[in-house]
Amino acid sequence: MLQVKEIMKTSALLHPHMGLSEAVKLIVDSGLSGLPVVDEQQQLVGFLSEQDCLQKLIAESYHCDAHVTVAELMRDDPLSVSEQLTTLELGQQMQTNRPKVYPVTRDQKVVGIVTRSQLVHSLSKSLDSCQAY
Repeated sequence: MLQVKEIMKTSALLHPHMGLSEAVKLIVDSGLSGLPVVDEQQQLVGFLSEQDCLQKLIAESYHCDAHVTVAELMRDDPLSVSEQLTTLELGQQMQTNRPKVYPVTRDQKVVGIVTRSQLVHSLSKSLDSCQAY
């Protein structure tokens, strides 16, 4: 069984002091539904999703506040997974918690990201390998 570190990808990271427009650009450019927020030591401190941004952008269409930061919008209790987790264990966690994206950590530092799509692709390849025998 593969481990998360074998299917994860690196991604852009957000920082708490970053402005909303810069964060939105990074999220959109990543093609993901959100990105992890890290401190100066690369430790996970939050997660900012498209939905979090959308809520603020809709509210801001009525009055502009150019000084909104990631820290004001992020969820500060993000779920994450260890790079040592197996893909089967990851699948079980995804069924329970239902996130589309998980930050991947090593020693509490973000080292990558894993998506539901990556997991499904990995598990389907494993299934194909089993059926070949």
